[in-house]
Amino acid sequence: MKKQLKITIGQHSDKGRKDLNQDFHGALFPEQPALSQKGIAIALADGISSSNVSQVAAEMAVKSFLTDYYCTSESWTVKTSGQSVIKATNSWLYSQTHRSEHAYDIEKGYVCTFCAMVVKGRAAHLFHIGDSRIYRLLGSSLEQLTTDHILQISSDQSVLSKALGMSPRTDIDYQKLPLKRGDIYILATDGVYEHITAADLTNAINSHGDNLNEAAKSIINQAYEQDSNDNLTIQIIRIDELPEGDAADVLGEATELPLPPLLEPRAEFDGYKIIRQLHASHRSHIYLATDLETEETITLKIPSIDLRSEQTFLKHFMMEEWIARRLNSPHVLKAHQPKRKRNYLYVTTEFVEGQTLTQWMIDNPTPKLEQVRDIIEQIAIGLRAFHRMEMLHQDLRPENIMIDSKGTAKIIDLGSTRVAGVVETAPNLDNDEILGTIQYSAPEYFTGEIGTPRSDQFSLGVIAYQMFTGKLPYGREVSKVRTKSDQRQLRYIPARETVPELPIWIDATLKKSVHPDPWSRYEALSEFIYDLRNPNKNFLATSHTSLKERNPLLFWKGLSFILFCIIIVLLII
Repeated sequence: MKKQLKITIGQHSDKGRKDLNQDFHGALFPEQPALSQKGIAIALADGISSSNVSQVAAEMAVKSFLTDYYCTSESWTVKTSGQSVIKATNSWLYSQTHRSEHAYDIEKGYVCTFCAMVVKGRAAHLFHIGDSRIYRLLGSSLEQLTTDHILQISSDQSVLSKALGMSPRTDIDYQKLPLKRGDIYILATDGVYEHITAADLTNAINSHGDNLNEAAKSIINQAYEQDSNDNLTIQIIRIDELPEGDAADVLGEATELPLPPLLEPRAEFDGYKIIRQLHASHRSHIYLATDLETEETITLKIPSIDLRSEQTFLKHFMMEEWIARRLNSPHVLKAHQPKRKRNYLYVTTEFVEGQTLTQWMIDNPTPKLEQVRDIIEQIAIGLRAFHRMEMLHQDLRPENIMIDSKGTAKIIDLGSTRVAGVVETAPNLDNDEILGTIQYSAPEYFTGEIGTPRSDQFSLGVIAYQMFTGKLPYGREVSKVRTKSDQRQLRYIPARETVPELPIWIDATLKKSVHPDPWSRYEALSEFIYDLRNPNKNFLATSHTSLKERNPLLFWKGLSFILFCIIIVLLII
């Protein structure tokens, strides 16, 4: 039986010598598949003593994190999910203060310090703002993992420099640490850590090893006896078991499903009637089929016979439908979701009636500028749906884009997609193999780098270039890249060499989108699309641009003046 993530938490809080406990803490242990997809969340907040409502802020911060974190997409990384939730909470707390009578006295508003820990896969993800702390206990020594956000005014006076609710926007400290079985982490407020030593913590945990709640209570009592005059809260986390990081756990699918046979037209298979085969490759077989229950026409995809023994391929294959269900764009293939139980490993999606972009380019060898813009813009919208979910397509090419009967472009193959949130838990899904098609893959993949949204932009730029010229911007040279030096030596072939009538600013836009260095490409796809429609002044001002193209009016005025001078000279002679 595969090991799953297992931790033990002990926690305790007390108002101490104060009349009101302004601390708040909590933890959430989800069931599968959320346990593998999102992990276990632990959070602690400490309201500031100068405010009569900071306990509300502390409770709100912890409850929001423990609930809203699990509402974020499973495809997001823990960092993106956690910071998004915390920043939203910060904005809410700040706005509550500004709606109250303390709008101009932030120290009496909805303000608290905050720290949280998410244990996902084989890593700990730490979030922190303020002066609550996170420690790691190493034997009998205590390692402080967070840095207090404190401004020292004098030798005996300091104030918080950052806290939740203190300003409309705030930066959250984040770090990711590898876990080992037996690791012990501690979250504590200043009422505890200022009065407890590492030896006190070690003795308490060793004395109550089977009951960390009792250990936490013992530590609180010791801090109180050491004259702590603040609220006291502590959480102790012990890592008991670490998961094996299997993709099936992450995706919530059963790898034990049997592989389907090759299918024949008219055959009935798992509630579907096969109409005909649409496509076959070394990776998969795709069929047109009818759902016998709903009579809906769909496509059914099964793994190819040749790759059925390769576990990495099968795991990526399993991900396709999981990814499609989490993307909502008219320009990305939509998943088909039958209600009945599945008995074999296959993928079902909507059927797109139309032609691939490859066939479209064959049928339209000299497309109009507006046709290319329209298709590229649609593909970019689909890509942005991936990027918003922290996904990279990684295999964008004309064969993976369908143009339907109404002219809508759809990205149809998701088998090479990299999902950041899944890779965190199942790193075995991420390998050095280049999953995309060589002619359209960004050069950084060939030097062993992990792709970014700019890598997908490169592929889109290559497609746009090919639609205009029928060729590739670097020929086949990209596939020969193995080092950074090779990458720098790539030379762009101007599109105007093949299509002289193409505006020079369009050519320059294409050149920027497929630059060998990803950081020299456009920062966002929207900028690329904008420059395809609007002449970029920087491209028009280049020294390689003729005056006629940079400023046609000035060119013709100058030419007219020269002709006028020639005529005058001829008349005088």
